[in-house]
Amino acid sequence: MSAADFTTFAHLFPAETVTHSYVQDIQLPAAAGGTFALVTLDNGLDHTKPTTLGPNTLVELGSILEGLRDRAARGEIVGVGITGKPYYLVAGADLSAVKSLEEREHGRLMAQLGHDVYSTLANLGVPSFAFINGAALGGGLEVALQSTYRTVSTGAGALALPEAFIGLVPGWGGVYILPRLIGPENAVRVMIENPLSNNRTLTGPQAFELGIADALFEPADFLEQSLAWAAKVISGEVVPERPHAVDPSSPETAARWSDAVAAGRAFVEAKISNAAPAPAKVLDVMEANRTMTQAESAALECETLADLMQTDEFRTTVYAFLDLVQKRAKRPAGAPDRKLARPVTKIGVVGAGLMAGQLALLFARQLKVPVVLTDIDQERVDKGVAYVHAEVDKLLARKRLSQDAANRTRALVTGSVSKQAFADADFVIEAVFEELAVKKQVFAELEAIVAEDCILATNTSSLSVTAMAADLQHPERLVGFHFFNPVAVMPLLEIVRAPRTDDTVLATAFELAKALKKTGVLVKDAPAFVVNRILLRLMGEVTAAFDEGTPAGVADNALRPMGLPMTPFTLLAMVGLPVAQHVQESLHEAFGDRFPVSTNLQKLIDNGVRTLWADNGDGTRSIPDSTMSLLSQGSSPSTADQVLRRTQDALAEEIGLMLSEGVVAGPEDIDLCMILGAGWPMFLGGITPYLDRMGASERVNGRRFLPPGTASRPRPA
Repeated sequence: MSAADFTTFAHLFPAETVTHSYVQDIQLPAAAGGTFALVTLDNGLDHTKPTTLGPNTLVELGSILEGLRDRAARGEIVGVGITGKPYYLVAGADLSAVKSLEEREHGRLMAQLGHDVYSTLANLGVPSFAFINGAALGGGLEVALQSTYRTVSTGAGALALPEAFIGLVPGWGGVYILPRLIGPENAVRVMIENPLSNNRTLTGPQAFELGIADALFEPADFLEQSLAWAAKVISGEVVPERPHAVDPSSPETAARWSDAVAAGRAFVEAKISNAAPAPAKVLDVMEANRTMTQAESAALECETLADLMQTDEFRTTVYAFLDLVQKRAKRPAGAPDRKLARPVTKIGVVGAGLMAGQLALLFARQLKVPVVLTDIDQERVDKGVAYVHAEVDKLLARKRLSQDAANRTRALVTGSVSKQAFADADFVIEAVFEELAVKKQVFAELEAIVAEDCILATNTSSLSVTAMAADLQHPERLVGFHFFNPVAVMPLLEIVRAPRTDDTVLATAFELAKALKKTGVLVKDAPAFVVNRILLRLMGEVTAAFDEGTPAGVADNALRPMGLPMTPFTLLAMVGLPVAQHVQESLHEAFGDRFPVSTNLQKLIDNGVRTLWADNGDGTRSIPDSTMSLLSQGSSPSTADQVLRRTQDALAEEIGLMLSEGVVAGPEDIDLCMILGAGWPMFLGGITPYLDRMGASERVNGRRFLPPGTASRPRPA
């Protein structure tokens, strides 16, 4: 394609936030031979607006690089460097632009444009250097990989090729260069294992250790050190070593390459049951390009990208990642004006068990305010405080905390057997047994002690916040503040508004969620709120199918096409059978037979059985005879397809009812809750796009949850 064709294509994106390429000439020491051109990528916005690569950005960068190539040919420069604005090299392709590409040809043009620009960078006629000063994701990391040499800052975070997670392949040369640079096994880790493990990224030191970067420097004088190093490379004083680099034509590497690809395929099957096409496509391209030239691989990447950009899985991932996690999560629907929020300078936690300890640690680490735990006796209090201190010690040992920070965090968490310790607290949350009468008693005791403007919160997972507030003198100050386990990891907070909860209390709750680095979603006070209601409906259908006579292996694996992080029976064991049964009973009481209570599950609980499956020690699982002897099954087995369809329809029904009840503002909040609170796969786009694609929404409710094009390809006119 010609430059004019690419320019015409770029004009289709007038609203793009362009990352500009600014060139500065720098005189290197005499030994390096002259002038070095430094290109800085900057969109002119602060660090909350990452630099990205859209069509107009790429056209401008390509034009700048062509000019530098001409200068190199005239002998005016001896090298070219690329770096970014503070905190970023480049955060990857502009997903807003990419998701708008409705025609396959436009997707192919986008891929070809990137390859055209990156090819210029790789063939300047002088050495090129990438100075990775911050985040380098996807196409941003590929900018670095296409450079001759790379430095990275110890302060740089978020280095990755996350395309398998997004629904694409590393399409601008990364899938070709990376396995040759760091070995096929490490490349599979970066391109497959990390993206499918909650989109894990690399730090600067990790990237250097893998061999992605040739040199590692401290952030304080990173650019100066990188320029000095580049001068030494150009002069020949420094010759970078690449111990992990491989020759793909050698028999030994060919075998390693094949093994790495096979291991990657096994990982994808185990992780997501091949429920999304992109990870397999990454491995297909990597497998094929071992015997290809880079130009041949580029052509394959372009065609593969053009295909994947048209898939529903890509569009649902962008919906989930960009529209929900990146945008809606930062502007919670229905949240009051943040200016109404009150400051919180001391926290109280009622209870000193495992959940209470996790909450105390989170509050102390993130808010850096005093936190007091209480319980019914000193032994329990001491145990709770000791748990927090032990967790701090673990963080210190893993270098997640400095010694000073560890000391301060320990000092912030104290314990007391008297709730009088909460007299000057601004926010008190209960984490006691999930029994309404117990919680009501706790709040009655608290209201006699705390100040009138102290906010009271409950971490209940299913009980009525309205009922808890019914006998309070100030019911307006009670709010649901439901965390998910493990507290440090799960990003969702269901913030529950009871009918009399006031806006000041809600605003404070949302500001606390933000300070805790959690995503708050406003939910109505309804049984089990959002995540647990949906999960229990799902698990209830699978359990019912088993009770009716479906073999356990069929019932438990029927949902594998969804690509869920774990099977329903595994999730039951992780949650705890008694806890799951308790919530199911609450939902059965509220909603009747949509949430059946399993007598088989109760038999397991009564006999102290914690899980249905037992590990056989050879990678297989079975149900022990002793467990089966406790159970009784009917004579109406279902097939896996029947269980899957039954579950899909049940979920569509339940979500339709939740939306009609006004539990949340819209289906987007259902999706956000399931992604952040239940680990629902990002490539499914959340639960409602999945149910739309499967036809369950229309089968059950007569209409889709989301309009075509929101999280799927638009329907033809």
